[in-house]
Amino acid sequence: MARSALWDFVTSVMGAGCMAERLKPTPLTASPTVSVVIPCYKYGKYLPGAVKSALDQPGIDVDVLIVDDASPDDSAAVAESLAAADPRVSVLVHETNRGHIATYNDGLRLARGTYVVLLSADDLLPDGALTRAVALLEARPDVAFVYGFPQYFEDTPPPVTSTVRSWTVWSGHEWIKRICQRGTGLVVSPEVVMRRTVMDELGGFDPAHPHAADFKIWMHAALRGSVGRVNGSDQAFYRVHGENMHLTDFKGEITDLRERRRAFQTFFEEEGSAVPEIADMEVVSRKAQAAEAVRRANHEIDCGADDSNSLHGEYSAIATELWPPVTRSYAWHAYQRRLAGRSNRFERGLSKLSFDLRYRLEWRRWRRFGT
Repeated sequence: MARSALWDFVTSVMGAGCMAERLKPTPLTASPTVSVVIPCYKYGKYLPGAVKSALDQPGIDVDVLIVDDASPDDSAAVAESLAAADPRVSVLVHETNRGHIATYNDGLRLARGTYVVLLSADDLLPDGALTRAVALLEARPDVAFVYGFPQYFEDTPPPVTSTVRSWTVWSGHEWIKRICQRGTGLVVSPEVVMRRTVMDELGGFDPAHPHAADFKIWMHAALRGSVGRVNGSDQAFYRVHGENMHLTDFKGEITDLRERRRAFQTFFEEEGSAVPEIADMEVVSRKAQAAEAVRRANHEIDCGADDSNSLHGEYSAIATELWPPVTRSYAWHAYQRRLAGRSNRFERGLSKLSFDLRYRLEWRRWRRFGT
């Protein structure tokens, strides 16, 4: 790869500058209220840890609402016992199962704090995470929501990194541009603290997008204010396990790509009049998603998947639907060579290396800068 091509690749992934304010953090001086909504379905065993993590936040006034979606196990009983032990905890139990989006929204409608957090029952908040996020929100009334780095864990969360290096604030439009350029989301979910007035205006999560409702709502929220990020510290612990909803109900990257495509389309249809340069931003998002789809098609073949279990054909179909000129790209021609059996082992190995390198660089950029 020529030096200029390599530089273009690295800067496209790592970013060559970003229109954002980098700020020195200031301490929290008030004691604002934060409502933490914890939706639960068959996660009763995780509830005590989630509730404790939400309440152990210094310098702010926290209340917790557990919404149990008619769990068939003892989740409701666990929730009731937690509420009986602490007046800051309350419980709403659905008589019939209504699904995760309705569970989210029922809880958020009852939230009365100045700020709101949606925390899955199997996730945790690090000590001081809400305090750190609220400090930014209090310092910048223009910010609609704040996020940070979510640390993944399986059984036991790692030690908390609590030192805040800096704050970053983007205009909402600039942050949405970052999402369009990546073609994917920048937020997991439990690390977000949002102004309740913004959530009230949005009316909660969109039930028409059960897989990508969170991805979609962050973009809508970014049109209601600036977007802030706490840099350097861990802002949430996201549990990875076999019972995760995203692993059991919505399997695979192909589903994620399809649902992101649909969420982007709906967002642009709903907010087109509010977003400057809407047509250009939509084109950028389509190009980014199409390029990702072709990379994944090549990666499927490079990893040895045979035609009986490979998704490369679905990826390529999505790519051409999103952005027909993708067929003029180098990656598409490389895909055609693979289909025709004209690619050699060296080319496929180099492609796998490039795929992995791109992922690592993107992850490092997201970890450090949030975009």
